[in-house]
Amino acid sequence: MANVNENYQKLPGSYLFSEIARRTAAYAEAHPDAQLIKMGIGDVTRPLVPAVVAAMHAAVDDLARAETFHGYGPEQGYDFLREAIAKHDFAARGVDIAVDEIFVSDGAKSDCGNIGDIFDINNKIAVCDPVYPVYVDTNAMAGRAGDYDEAVQGWTNIYYMPTTAENSFSPALPEVPVDIIYLCSPNNPTGTVLNYEQLKAWVDYANENGSVIMFDAAYERFIVEEGVPHSIFEVEGAKTCAIEFRSFSKTAGFTGARCGYTVVPKQLVRNGQSLNAMWNRRQCTKFNGASYVIQRGAAAVYTEEGARQVEETLDYYRENARVIKQGLEAAGFTVFGAVNSPYVWCKTPDGVGSWEFFDRLLVDCNVVTTPGAGFGPSGEGYVRLTAFGDAEATKEAMARIGRMMA
Repeated sequence: MANVNENYQKLPGSYLFSEIARRTAAYAEAHPDAQLIKMGIGDVTRPLVPAVVAAMHAAVDDLARAETFHGYGPEQGYDFLREAIAKHDFAARGVDIAVDEIFVSDGAKSDCGNIGDIFDINNKIAVCDPVYPVYVDTNAMAGRAGDYDEAVQGWTNIYYMPTTAENSFSPALPEVPVDIIYLCSPNNPTGTVLNYEQLKAWVDYANENGSVIMFDAAYERFIVEEGVPHSIFEVEGAKTCAIEFRSFSKTAGFTGARCGYTVVPKQLVRNGQSLNAMWNRRQCTKFNGASYVIQRGAAAVYTEEGARQVEETLDYYRENARVIKQGLEAAGFTVFGAVNSPYVWCKTPDGVGSWEFFDRLLVDCNVVTTPGAGFGPSGEGYVRLTAFGDAEATKEAMARIGRMMA
């Protein structure tokens, strides 16, 4: 008889966004005339920019001709994309990242979950609280998180670092030894950022304790303020303690196309083993590489025309974030994020619970958000709104919420 992975039985309920989808669908079915505005899941709505589309069409044509056909590609990604990444995402910011330290994939979410393959099951995990659920759930699935404690809504073997308004969304260094540290800046869900000095403290901690930082920079292109690193490798010492995840999903609208990459420096060594070599071995064994067509599209992001077009799309979402922030503040809410991020973190009124306020916004305003409690214990009392929707719908959502609070 085949035995199953019992760690799946320890997972609480359904995945956060699946529960949101379930509740939203149930409401829509009961109220077919409702004009729902979805500001919950962080999915983009603007189409791929023309430069990317043209590159993908040309790549499809390549596959239609024997002389330009591409079959299996390199598991690490094609050099034309890796070289563009190294030049534009890192060298342009004064960071030296070698091509063979870059691993192209089908998205940052996959890599954030799969990276656990190269680490021991007994490593102690530290996560910010609130936190992107994938960091926690994938470690729980692997058996690294211990048991789920309903009383505290947390896992026994995960160290939760409150990342709240009370500490200016900069978590304190752990009071106990931890091995793997997940950091996300700009942060999902709070929309806040860590500056150079704050990241340097984490890099120093990791190097002193032999820890490894998992740095999620999926939203770095939304950063507009000075003094906020776009990459952890802008911080001195990070190459010996950090792995970075990047995504084209929110940068260039690839949520449906799927492409991202992970940077594992060759200087990163633990137990005498190169983590770069280990990740390469893992990818070569379990992954056949991202699509040639998609990688050609991603490379077009770095062309002069592609970069200009992508920036126009990013500005569209940045304006939505500004509208949300100003609209919620005008309605009397306390909000965070939005400035360097597509996410707005909104405190619920009068201590109302996250899911209760989610339901209120759904029923009274027909606006779908994400309950903060779904991101961890410290997310209770907040909801997250995204700026990835239509501009007119975003304005309408703020008008509805404003009328509700009037």
